[in-house]
Amino acid sequence: MKIAVVIPALNEEEQVPVAIASVGLREPGGDSGPSRVRPAPEIVVVDAGSRDRTVLRAREAGARVVEGERGRARQLELGWRETSGDVIVFLHADTRLEPGWEAAVRQALRDPGIVGGAFRLRFDAPGALFRLVEFIVALRVRFFALPYGDQAIFVRRAVLEEIGGVPVVALMEDLDLVQAMKRRGRVVSLAPSATTSARRYLEDGPWGTLLRNALALAAWRFGVERARIAAWVGR
Repeated sequence: MKIAVVIPALNEEEQVPVAIASVGLREPGGDSGPSRVRPAPEIVVVDAGSRDRTVLRAREAGARVVEGERGRARQLELGWRETSGDVIVFLHADTRLEPGWEAAVRQALRDPGIVGGAFRLRFDAPGALFRLVEFIVALRVRFFALPYGDQAIFVRRAVLEEIGGVPVVALMEDLDLVQAMKRRGRVVSLAPSATTSARRYLEDGPWGTLLRNALALAAWRFGVERARIAAWVGR
């Protein structure tokens, strides 16, 4: 099982090397003894016209960089098709994976009924508010199996091909993707964390960000046009 990691990026020269480094170079192989190692995951960064040193820093960190159009959904769709992975992990540029993530993915996907999943959300900031958000997200994932993109969604390549790839929409492509995955099998939450930047909450105000996210989710569930949702949340 070959794993590929796709990272969409735009002006993320500080964050993208950290995301790439968190993927890790190699993990021990299992049954044939401790001396054997699995191949390192393939890492593809899809840059959408960065004006800083994102492309340079990504290449220095060991990723392959491809140029794409602006828009996260377009970047993800281009990225996974540029890889040869049997499993695709979609990792945001401002998110890092906890050690042990790869072994957890491999273990989960031994079950043929599992089509993919995501990781436990953590924020890189202290404070009761962020712990509350993490708790709310954990409940949403537990009861509705609906992780967001900042939890590093992973999916079998065969499933992506069946559903026609990542939905190219203005926003909330992660929710569309997960819903399509759920129609083909189980979506699980893994114990290793995906630690994401709290900068959007800090810049826009935590309570306002929470409210906008809740309204956007409700609008998505009721089928509101994506352009209208994007205008509401300032995207």
